[in-house]
Amino acid sequence: CVYETDWALPHHSHWAESIIDRWKNRCDDRAEQIPLRIAGREIDAADRAVKDSVDPSRPGTIACRFIQASEQDVDAAIKCARDDPADWRRMSWQSRYDLFRAAAQNMRERRGELIGAMMIDAGKLVAEADPEVSEAIDFTEFYPLSVKPYLDRVSNPENGLSASPRGCVAVISPWNFPLAIPCGGLVAALTAGNTVILKPASDTVLPAYKLAKCFWDAGVPETALQLIPCSGAGAGRRLVTDRRIDAVVLTGGTETAGEMLRERPGLHLIAETGGKNATIVTSLSDRDLAIKHVLHSAFSHSGQKCSATSLLLLDQEIYDDETFRCTLADAAESLAVGSVWDLSSRVGPLIRPPSGALEQGIKELESGETWLIMPRRVGENDRLYRPGIKWNVKPGSFTHRTELFGPVLGVMPFGRLEQAIEMVNATGYGLTSGLESLDDREQQLWRDNIRAGNLYINRPTTGAIVLRQPFGGIGSSGYGPGAKAGGPHYVLPLMKLRNSAAESTPQLNGPPETTGSVDDALIAIKALDHDELKSNLGRISRFADRASALAVELIGKSHDHFRLIGQDNYRRYLPVGQLRVRLIGDESPNDIALSMVAAAAAGCRAAFSFPTGGHPAMRFVETITEHLAFHASTSWACEWIQESDASLAEEICSGRVDRLRLLSPMTDTTPVWIDACREAFVTIVAEPVVNDAEIESLRYLNEQSISYDYHRYGNLGRRMVGS
Repeated sequence: CVYETDWALPHHSHWAESIIDRWKNRCDDRAEQIPLRIAGREIDAADRAVKDSVDPSRPGTIACRFIQASEQDVDAAIKCARDDPADWRRMSWQSRYDLFRAAAQNMRERRGELIGAMMIDAGKLVAEADPEVSEAIDFTEFYPLSVKPYLDRVSNPENGLSASPRGCVAVISPWNFPLAIPCGGLVAALTAGNTVILKPASDTVLPAYKLAKCFWDAGVPETALQLIPCSGAGAGRRLVTDRRIDAVVLTGGTETAGEMLRERPGLHLIAETGGKNATIVTSLSDRDLAIKHVLHSAFSHSGQKCSATSLLLLDQEIYDDETFRCTLADAAESLAVGSVWDLSSRVGPLIRPPSGALEQGIKELESGETWLIMPRRVGENDRLYRPGIKWNVKPGSFTHRTELFGPVLGVMPFGRLEQAIEMVNATGYGLTSGLESLDDREQQLWRDNIRAGNLYINRPTTGAIVLRQPFGGIGSSGYGPGAKAGGPHYVLPLMKLRNSAAESTPQLNGPPETTGSVDDALIAIKALDHDELKSNLGRISRFADRASALAVELIGKSHDHFRLIGQDNYRRYLPVGQLRVRLIGDESPNDIALSMVAAAAAGCRAAFSFPTGGHPAMRFVETITEHLAFHASTSWACEWIQESDASLAEEICSGRVDRLRLLSPMTDTTPVWIDACREAFVTIVAEPVVNDAEIESLRYLNEQSISYDYHRYGNLGRRMVGS
């Protein structure tokens, strides 16, 4: 990993001042003019709308000007991405990697430029923008290395796999992390061999342009990576609805992701979405450290992080402690709120004036609530607000359940830790979650029951680092197959993975009735088709053996690549809670068998769903289950459900399905359960079954990161070296 700047060194402070000196006056008439280039050719600005972007610290000041792409421009960009004139898709891994390393070096050398662009266009403090550059470099170096082992396996013909790019990928990035997030998306897509169209948020086109320049100047073709500033509600809709776009990588609101799925139900979407994140503080915590961690988590970047702590749940003893209450209030009020051009500022501006849910959260109290600290506007800038802390937020209330995305923290009391966990899980989100407790039993209870993608113990809940803490949520906080950004498997969903040779698929003409025993299951398999007996049995057995090993090596362990002194950083794999495998009628027995093995290895309680009217594989599934569970070496429960499309949709809407697995790509048909999945924000994984046990098993898992600061003021306690 690349680490951010050490601001304790005086020469780094002088360097920060030099960034301010260079960038503060690059505005208005001196503001950067960002060209629009489509298919490698510059578009004449005379025929296009030119948009001004303003400095959030100085709302009347122009930070940059950019040409807004029209619908015709987007169409031309998509055509270029499909045609791939530079032949990016055929480029070797080594050639791409060399270009990525050169791009990463450009970022190192242009660190000050990238920071300055984020300051003037995104309102990020120097200390907030600096780690983003490090994260972008990490993404650029790491993703190509993470996919290399899979490409090596594919290149071995004995493995029977093929890999190809998805094709054309749209990366739609947010304004709150205007450098690192678009960088991660575009590098992952390019690494997989896709051509990329990057659509940055209209508020932060300048950092995205500076980022793209790092890649273009390194030699990445402008036709392989295109930057298209446009309105998301206007021309940008084409990046979702146009079927020439093969996948979309989104970081944005949960509602935005849902609208994309409404526009295009079969869209291959990988989305990091909203969060309503909470930190629980128990009576067995270090209370002063808890306050420090919570304030950083809640109010850094003015609370404009999807990972920001938005709820603070206090054990009743702490909630009633006047000293804790006064200390929390005093510490929050001491945070210096101001312009990013003032190095003493600790809380910077909002990207735009509060509106919608945030405005309601800042201005209104519900029954029983009071302000511990009332948020107040600072001076004449309608984007600068002092942090607000609401006291006595009630379960089920607006502040409890609504993502506010700003400097507002809601405080809720609890009596038992189990109650606090239920209150956190009740939000429906599952991005980050924090616990402040020095008690091992409380930590274990919390880890086992909290539903979130990133868990933090006795430390802030923001600041994920590539590979150390891969980032991504569950529930309403993420859509996709469960691979986390910055993790070793993130690139896989951006590739098409197939079995390389056409597998023979014996037809099921009604296997004999059996008792369900292992012997009878084998008899049933043999009865399917003698010509396919050896190949099918061998393939299933090899897959089961590998899946059994994975259940121990990958799924049964927590992985810490760094083993830092004072901080554990575990990555673990959890089974999808309620997995539904929908069989639509054209699945081969081999695919069904491998799916069952993979679900068993993952530890899923899988339900195989058959349409009413039956399915040719029903008896096959019943008879083979026990045989497969035996080979997967796991206690596993599988059930078979015969249900109509409407019944399945009702199950999804009722919250009884966490992920829907289809064993083949989606067709143009739109059964009602597709709409149900969108409404309930349930991921549909519609990928062909592959003979690689690891790749197939990942589709039945969620990846989770746990970061635990086990030291206390540098004291390692029971883990003291030599103790």
